[in-house]
Amino acid sequence: MSSLMTGLTLATTRVEAQVIHTDSAGIEAGEVKIPAGDVDLPGYFAKPQGAGRFPIVVVNEEIFGLHDYIKDICRRLAKAGYAAVAPEIYARVGDLSKVSDMQQIGAIVAAAPDATLMSDLDHAVAYASAHGGDVSRLGTVGFCQGGRTVWLFAAHNPNLKAAVAFYGPVLNATSAAKPKTATELAADIKCPLLCLDGAADTFVKVPDVQAAAATARAAGKTVEVVVYPDAVHGFHADYRPSYNAEAAADGWKRMLAWFKQYGVA
Repeated sequence: MSSLMTGLTLATTRVEAQVIHTDSAGIEAGEVKIPAGDVDLPGYFAKPQGAGRFPIVVVNEEIFGLHDYIKDICRRLAKAGYAAVAPEIYARVGDLSKVSDMQQIGAIVAAAPDATLMSDLDHAVAYASAHGGDVSRLGTVGFCQGGRTVWLFAAHNPNLKAAVAFYGPVLNATSAAKPKTATELAADIKCPLLCLDGAADTFVKVPDVQAAAATARAAGKTVEVVVYPDAVHGFHADYRPSYNAEAAADGWKRMLAWFKQYGVA
């Protein structure tokens, strides 16, 4: 995969009318190439206009690839004063811009080694740092599978100041590519982590997230879990029927407050 998809994921059979589009007024935003060892990963980068240096937020995609929703998240963060970088972390395995079948998508995601994902996120941080970002104020956010990636990155990168996981799975089938669950790594997280979950989520169960949070807290870590009573999985994804505008807006405000509280802003 050499470039990002245009539009939304092909896995979406129905696009909702409330899709949010954030313009580029006052910011610089667009597709970039992120040097990552033996390859240049396609990615998206957005930051406020000006020399910086701006706090960095690494944005972790869902299983559907780096499509317009994730790009818009980067622009929203740039409008809030951040240098937001989103690498297409599955580009080494397959081209998610061409796939609509959920089984095929799942196979690509499952085949991507966690160790490589962490290394590629480090490369994304380096890219942002070289383009106006301040690595001393580093945060991360992710959605769905990207929420799991947030847990792993929080356990991996000691420079992180704060992390936010929107409905991130904390349990998964382990494999050579994915040897540990987020729950198993919970005690190793290196920054405060905020979990935003829906009580009606049938994919990521709130008791599982609470258990992972308890494991982290037992190891002296800071983890907060916020549960939205009427929200289902994907409540922040404005292009899907799962979207819950009230929960999404509150979660976004809590994310920004979390970053500010713990030194990312």
